[in-house]
Amino acid sequence: MKNIINIAVVGLGQVGIFLLNELNTKKKDIELKTGKKINVVAISARSIVKKRRFKVNKKIFYSNPLEIFNKTKIDILFEAIGLSDGISKKVVETALKKKIHVITPNKALISKHGDYLAKLAEDNQVNLEFEASVAGGIPILRTIKEGLATNKISKVYGILNGTSNYILSEMESSSDSFANVLKKAQKFGYAEPGNPKLDLNGSDAFAKVRILSALAFNTKISKHKCLMEGIEKIELKDIEIANQLNLRIKLLGISELINNQLFETVHPCLVNKNSYIGNVGGVMNAVILEGKPVGESILQGEGAGPGPTSSSLLSDLLSILRGNIKKPFGIPSNKRQSIKCYNVDNYVNSLYLRFEVKDKPGVLSTITNRLAKYKISVKRLIQTPDKKNKKATIVIITHKTYELNSKNCLSIFKKDKNILKYPTLIRIYN
Repeated sequence: MKNIINIAVVGLGQVGIFLLNELNTKKKDIELKTGKKINVVAISARSIVKKRRFKVNKKIFYSNPLEIFNKTKIDILFEAIGLSDGISKKVVETALKKKIHVITPNKALISKHGDYLAKLAEDNQVNLEFEASVAGGIPILRTIKEGLATNKISKVYGILNGTSNYILSEMESSSDSFANVLKKAQKFGYAEPGNPKLDLNGSDAFAKVRILSALAFNTKISKHKCLMEGIEKIELKDIEIANQLNLRIKLLGISELINNQLFETVHPCLVNKNSYIGNVGGVMNAVILEGKPVGESILQGEGAGPGPTSSSLLSDLLSILRGNIKKPFGIPSNKRQSIKCYNVDNYVNSLYLRFEVKDKPGVLSTITNRLAKYKISVKRLIQTPDKKNKKATIVIITHKTYELNSKNCLSIFKKDKNILKYPTLIRIYN
C-alpha cells in the first residue's frame, strides 16, 4: 500500500461529522501507528449549509456522493448514511467494484446485504469493515474474527441497544413514565429526535444479532422470520413489580445453536438483579460469548453515540492501513453455509404475566383455569386490588412453558370482557 492514503467520508450526521473531526485531528497519531499519511479529499451529505458540530471544508464537498468516484482518486471510503438500501448500498457497491476499501457503521445495510457485499469485497481484494455496526465502541466483531478465531462458539447474547437500556434504567431510577424518559433520551442524543422506532421496537438490536450470528457460527446471514419484540409496551408498573421480585427488565438479543439449528431472538427479559447482565445500566452495551475451549467471555462498553462508534471506525481504518486484507466475515464467502432455523414454538421460558381486570368474583379462577388448559402452571401470584375503580392488577409468574403454549393461551384473553387490556408478557431469562 502507498504511503499517502486518500479518504472520502459520505454522510455527515452525528457519527459522520464526529468521525471527520477525528480524522482531521488525529493524522499524526495515525501516521505514527501505521507509517501512512491520510488525507480527507472528499466529503458528502445532503446539505452543505446545515449547522454542524464541526466545520466542513466546502471545497471538497459533494452533494451527490457518486460524483466522488469520477472527480477524485480515493483509497478508502467511510459510509455513514445509514440506510439499508438506496444511496448507502449504491455508494458501498460502487466503491468495492472500484477496488476501494469500505468502512461502515451501517448495521441495517450489513444485516440485509452483507453476504453480497462481502463477496464483492473478496472478488476485488479489498476490505469491507463494519466493526462499528455492532455495540458501538466494543471490539466484539474483531474479537470473534481474530481473538477467538479457533474457538467453537455456541452462543452470543447481551444488551445490544444503548437507547433501550438507557430508557429501562432511567425509568427504574427516576420512577418516570416511558414517554417522559424517551423525551430525555432524545434530548441527550441517545435516541433519534425524529423517529426512534427502530431502537424501541427491537429492529436495531435484531440487525446486530444477525451480524453476530453470521460471524460466530460461520454462516450466511439468516433471513428467517424470528421472534422480535421491543420495549414500547413496558410500563413503569412492570418495572416496579419486577423490583419487588428482585428482578430487572433488559432488552436482550440472543443468538445460539440448538441441535445445530440457529435460534435468533430479541425481546425484553426479566433478569436477576444480582446477575452480571442485570447490572449493565445506562447506555452501556454488553456482549457475552460462550465457546470452547475459552468458556465464557464478556465485553462491555458504551454502545450509543458518535464517540464510541468513531473509535471502532478508526480501529478498522488502522487495520487497513497496516495492510490487513481480510475476509469480511472471517472465512471465504463460499465456505459460509446456510443454516436451518430452530422452531421458535419450542422456545422454553418461565413467564411474567400481568393482567388488568375488573375486580369481581371468578375472574382469577377463569385466568388460572385457562393457563392450566394450556399446560402453564402458576409458580407465584400477586393480586393488587384498586377498590376505588373496581379494578385489580394480577401478576402471575409461571413455571417453564413452551412459546407455543403461551401464544395460544393469551390469544383467548382478547375476547374476555373482564380483562381490560391484552395481558403484558415478559419472559424470565434463565
